[in-house]
Amino acid sequence: MSWQQAYEPVCTNADGCDPIDLVIEPQEHDIGAFSVRRTLPSKERQMVGPFIFFDQMGPAVLPADKPLDVRPHPHIGLATLTWLVEGSILHRDSLGYVKEIHPGEVNWMTAGSGIVHSERTPEALRGKEAPLFGLQVWMALPQDQERVDPSFQHYAADDIPQVEGEGWRAIVVAGCAWGVTSPVAVYSDTLYADVRMEAGATLTVSADHEERAVYALTGEIEIAGASFSPGRMLVLKPGMDVELRAKSPCHFMLIGGAAMDGPRIKWWNFVASSRDLINQAKEDWKEGRFTKVPGDEEEFIPLPEKIRVQARTE
Repeated sequence: MSWQQAYEPVCTNADGCDPIDLVIEPQEHDIGAFSVRRTLPSKERQMVGPFIFFDQMGPAVLPADKPLDVRPHPHIGLATLTWLVEGSILHRDSLGYVKEIHPGEVNWMTAGSGIVHSERTPEALRGKEAPLFGLQVWMALPQDQERVDPSFQHYAADDIPQVEGEGWRAIVVAGCAWGVTSPVAVYSDTLYADVRMEAGATLTVSADHEERAVYALTGEIEIAGASFSPGRMLVLKPGMDVELRAKSPCHFMLIGGAAMDGPRIKWWNFVASSRDLINQAKEDWKEGRFTKVPGDEEEFIPLPEKIRVQARTE
């Protein structure tokens, strides 16, 4: 999904909760038919593992006269992953791929040297009210792969592994966890899991991954005696196992992986390790050098004249 202007998320320390390094309060941005809650990037924490952008879409019911219409827009230097809880989105890209995504499935798009895509309400749902609830993340690519050829893969729900324990169930969306590995072709050590827990259940997040964070969609989580309501990102301290306890039935995402190999610059929909790559992408989009999206050639999102925040990871 294209970057939308929003205020930076607010970060605070979780005083008295030793396993938590930082709490990120997302900023909400209304884009018309629904709202987006952004937790990454934030001022104090630009990335968690490869995750450089983390947005929650909805939950919302799109009015019949206001379908999702994210016009064609470009990306470089990253891979996007769309994960839906409710609803469906039609993806089209400049490689010619056309694919609907539904809950439990994965659309994995690698921008690399450059790709253009659009995201819209599927034709069968236009003119009807349609639910939409999910997450979209961007993962920065390692420096030696940030200029790879663009690509797109779709993974059916049956292909995504699940793990169960006492009172909990996890879908390993991308990367590896609990001894299983997702088929999604990630570019660096990654942790991305969708977890549901019954009230009173406990789950240990191991220290296997260098960086980790928890983002609750619903329900209340307890860590080291401190309770946390949904809609906040809890960045865990590295090097220690952390036990989560569900104070109520809860649904949360677990993200993380290896720290990125150096700083990144993020401008609009572009991510790169050098400002020259960003400037070249800006010029290429402005001058119409990116390949158009077959079947969606008439519209596009213009290059912004000004962006309030240009983020650089440290």
